Amino acid sequence: MFSAVDNKGFTLSFTNGWTVSVQWGPGNYCEHRSVSDFEAPSLVSTWESTTAEVAAWDKDKAWHNFGDGDEVKGWMTSIEVLEFINMIANKGRGSRHLLKKC
Repeated sequence: MFSAVDNKGFTLSFTNGWTVSVQWGPGNYCEHRSVSDFEAPSLVSTWESTTAEVAAWDKDKAWHNFGDGDEVKGWMTSIEVLEFINMIANKGRGSRHLLKKC
């Protein structure tokens, strides 16, 4: 499932029960962190960022832990976000079931 979030991010939910959140708005751990106008993303047709923050949780609302006690990781590039999404999408799957490239 795809969900848009206030013109500043999105969530993706996968059949393995995990959901990924990718956000790049004011207050998120990204290049727009210090923007004080939380309505800014909704005032433009396209809100862009060179970095984003990510998080993920399972069907029981247990959050992914990044190993340092943090449940959110910021300042990620688009490639790092893609790698994180792929890792979460494949959680709980054996190597035979890894998602294949298009």
